[in-house]
Amino acid sequence: MTSQPTPSDPAAVALELERIRRTIEVGFTRTDGALALLVQRHDHTDAQIKQHAARLDALERARWPLPSLAALVGVTGLALSVWQFAR
Repeated sequence: MTSQPTPSDPAAVALELERIRRTIEVGFTRTDGALALLVQRHDHTDAQIKQHAARLDALERARWPLPSLAALVGVTGLALSVWQFAR
């Protein structure tokens, strides 16, 4: 029959401390991996947001002449109508 080490046995205490240390190291490694994944996802999301902002800016820049052209065509049509009416 094997005897159980007593809690006051220095070898048992050292062994238990080593088990606790190993458990903590594994937990920290898992946490570090999860944090690294979150940072990578965050960076990817930031890059996507910047790309979407650039595309939106390009669309807004390309769209601004349309209302101006519509106003110009309207004013030209009005001027031609007044000119033909006055003639």
